[in-house]
Amino acid sequence: MLQQPRQRPILAAGLPVDQLAKALRLRLAPAGWPLPLAALPAGSVLVGGAVRDALLGRLALRPDLDLVVPGNAVALARELARQLGGVVVVLDAERSIARLVLQGWTIDLARRMGANLQQDLLRRDYTANAIALQLTATGDGPEHPEAALLDCGAGLMDSNGGLLDPSGGLEDLAAGRLRAISEANLLDDPLRLLRGVRLAWELGFRLEATSLGWICQHGARLGHVAGERVLAELERLAVAPLGGGGLAQVVDTGLLASWCDELSPAGAPASCEKPANQGAAARQGAPARSGEPVILHQHLAKLRLEAAAERGLSEAETAWALPLARLACMLDGQSLARLKSSRRLQLSCQRLRHWWQRLGALGGDPDALPEEERLSLQRQLEGELPALALLLDAGWAPIALARWRDPADPLFHPRAPLDGASLQARLALKPGPRLGQLLEHLTRERAFGRLPAEPGENVAETLVEARHWLAKEAVPRHG
Repeated sequence: MLQQPRQRPILAAGLPVDQLAKALRLRLAPAGWPLPLAALPAGSVLVGGAVRDALLGRLALRPDLDLVVPGNAVALARELARQLGGVVVVLDAERSIARLVLQGWTIDLARRMGANLQQDLLRRDYTANAIALQLTATGDGPEHPEAALLDCGAGLMDSNGGLLDPSGGLEDLAAGRLRAISEANLLDDPLRLLRGVRLAWELGFRLEATSLGWICQHGARLGHVAGERVLAELERLAVAPLGGGGLAQVVDTGLLASWCDELSPAGAPASCEKPANQGAAARQGAPARSGEPVILHQHLAKLRLEAAAERGLSEAETAWALPLARLACMLDGQSLARLKSSRRLQLSCQRLRHWWQRLGALGGDPDALPEEERLSLQRQLEGELPALALLLDAGWAPIALARWRDPADPLFHPRAPLDGASLQARLALKPGPRLGQLLEHLTRERAFGRLPAEPGENVAETLVEARHWLAKEAVPRHG
């Protein structure tokens, strides 16, 4: 799983606000952006995740940029695309929000809301996202060719070196606290309820108690948000290093009850705090059913990076298998369909849940399956076995993964020792169900070591077995 880039947190230096602004500009290095600051109108500022992550020492090499501009942002984005190239996507025509994709960078431009920048910032979701930075130092004038001077209506940034924080976001960031600006702001776009949980776990922060209470109280409103937007937040949370705990908190808060009946918070504490450890209540390897949120919480909380390392998954395998296991643990195919997920994700999660539940009845041991079922498991999960390994006890995983990584393994990558064309030519068979049944029989014999493992090896032995099966199947059955 990909880790967020880390730098020394600027906040940790304890700088005065004006020096903090200078340090932020150095960290953000706008001279390296594909968008010249001189192309922006006076009064444009950087807000949101890039400012937050730069302060925390989490800035990506190519961060997404959120710019607030004083005029028509859609028209500006189109003009910038005309001048600089790139592609424009209008995100919200009514509120004048557009995205400019330029040289691999994503730059969102939004028209300033309210009479000044302070009013705009106080409309946002969380204090951590409501900090604005003037991209040139206070005092730069028109003689500076890159200047993008700020006009926030009342000179609110002058004394702070071009950094505006009207809601106390700097203090919250320093304390590792995620705090909503207001209840009304969260309800303005109910997706912000889920985003709060995602941000807290991405950043390793704690949700401030009042904010968490609002999330719990209004979780049902998430049912009014487009499924694609909800799923996008869940997928981002699933790939976060601490995402298992975050998804467990989503279950605790009942945020997805409108989308999945099994995720009703029945039995979860009214305070939405983490449920107490129920010990033996969590059955091995079975997806939680309705009324079992505590058990589901425990399963999700176990899906950590440490679990992947314990089972021997590589970093590349962990990057896709851990998020998939987390989503499959929480959501069935029908719920994913309601969330407008891809058909591929629906099928992957449905298969994983089926085999997780089936193996749960056998104590989590795939070797206890009858041969026909075991072969079906290996076929259905041939591309997803590391995700299943994360859902089962750790003891089975190392040997299973070693075999899965061998593309020639006859059980973990089941194939017939001879293909259909070869069998038709050598045995004078016609295409049809009988040929398919023979291929299935030979595949099973090879998978369980009763025929040579290498395709094409000892063809004579394979043909003897094929003729034996054909002769046996030709004998009339009396019943």
